[in-house]
Amino acid sequence: MKTRPLKNVLEQIGLKLQGLREKKGYDSIKDFALDHDLPLIQYWRIEKGKANITIKSLNKLLSIHSMSVEDFFCSTFRN
Repeated sequence: MKTRPLKNVLEQIGLKLQGLREKKGYDSIKDFALDHDLPLIQYWRIEKGKANITIKSLNKLLSIHSMSVEDFFCSTFRN
């Protein structure tokens, strides 16, 4: 199994979350964060791969998208 650098993992998570946000019809990070009572700057940092997201935060975001952690990682890190 190949280990990915943390920076790449965080960027991939951010891109996947961006895609989920856009799929929900949100073009704007700001609108999404406000509608779901998320800290705007922190959410922006997560989507841009700049924040070391916790499992607790990821779980909260995934509940907005009705997605499990397992499904998220399976679809994000397919080879």
